[in-house]
Amino acid sequence: MLARVRDCRVWALCALFAVPAWAETLPGQTVTLDDGRHEHTLHVEVARTASERARGLMERESLAENAGMLFLYDREQPGSNAYWMYKTRIPLDIAFIGGDGMIRSLRTMPPCHATSSRECPVYPAGAPFRAALEANAGYFDAHDLAVGDRVDLSAWLTP
Repeated sequence: MLARVRDCRVWALCALFAVPAWAETLPGQTVTLDDGRHEHTLHVEVARTASERARGLMERESLAENAGMLFLYDREQPGSNAYWMYKTRIPLDIAFIGGDGMIRSLRTMPPCHATSSRECPVYPAGAPFRAALEANAGYFDAHDLAVGDRVDLSAWLTP
């Protein structure tokens, strides 16, 4: 009986400290946003592969104040491409960015608490883009960032 209790305690301790694959973060970098008057820096995780982009910020309980995720694409994506918030627990802003670094579209996306992905709304870019940048909802407004402002993508993309 004592062995079973010990095994249960060990299992519970392992379960407590286990980190599921979806909760692992990607390597962090910084990105600079320029509104023409001020530069703002976000600490971002960079999603380059299809699986990293699909996982995005799913299942996160929070996002640091000046943090986000940068989604990169090998080629320009059509404006009809959309993002969703399935399994995303925090409200986010998203900027769709052209290969020239110009913000082409902004959206605010509330969390989707549906049990099926089909029940979550989608948020189309509305303009072609090479990258998308997610941050906490309200970030772009709070920093006076708007369509036409710039994001320095030179570390990842060549125009």
